Amino acid sequence: MDAASFIKRGTILVYGIFAYLLALGAQIWFILYLGEWEFMSRTIYAPQQLPTWQAVMIDIVLVTLFGLQHTGMARMWFKRYLLHIIPVSAERSTYVLLSGIVMLIVVYFWQPIDGMLWQISDEPWYTLLTAGYLFGWFFSVVASFVINHFELFGLQQVWLQFRNRPEPDSVFQEKLFYRFVRHPIQIGVLVGIWVTPVMSYGHLLFTLLFTIYIVVGLYYEEKDMQRHFGDIYRDYQKRVGMLFPKRKAENR
Repeated sequence: MDAASFIKRGTILVYGIFAYLLALGAQIWFILYLGEWEFMSRTIYAPQQLPTWQAVMIDIVLVTLFGLQHTGMARMWFKRYLLHIIPVSAERSTYVLLSGIVMLIVVYFWQPIDGMLWQISDEPWYTLLTAGYLFGWFFSVVASFVINHFELFGLQQVWLQFRNRPEPDSVFQEKLFYRFVRHPIQIGVLVGIWVTPVMSYGHLLFTLLFTIYIVVGLYYEEKDMQRHFGDIYRDYQKRVGMLFPKRKAENR
């Protein structure tokens, strides 16, 4: 390996690691922002700063930006365009990097809205709901490792190119949670944003908007999976529910 090639591959590797760490930090901040934690200087339950209509409009724009980036960059037509600019091995890391940046933007500029839909402080319900909120995010992370966490976040791609090894072909597999539901990562996110002992109107707006984004995003992801895996995935759709397990009678 000559020096120029080594530097190029090393740069892509560092880029991928940086993208992963930034996205990881953004996700942790995002999760904590939705909770009522005393060590956080600002959460989604901070006092309202703007008139309600302005706060709602800004929040809608932020989630729309998140959805356009997340869903748009995942489409094949965008990937083909992006590969004219960056190496193939850096494509996923670029998606991860921009996803992390947009998530930071959403959290930083989100406008809280006063008023409580519910606020539960009595035990054991407070502890149970807090545990449910944490479990949702934990479940989502575990589900990412079940498929391939490092490929999902671009680390596998940059590491293989650094080692000058080809990336293996993607193989459809049904493992653990994926034998019962097709999108356990998104289930974890939905649990994390809905199950909470405190639901302000600002949190409710956030939860509704992100739920809509997840449903729309899954529609396009399902189309991509059909195109990539063909009849194998279509059969999987018939047997396994998208977000809820199918009853045995429906699988026959």
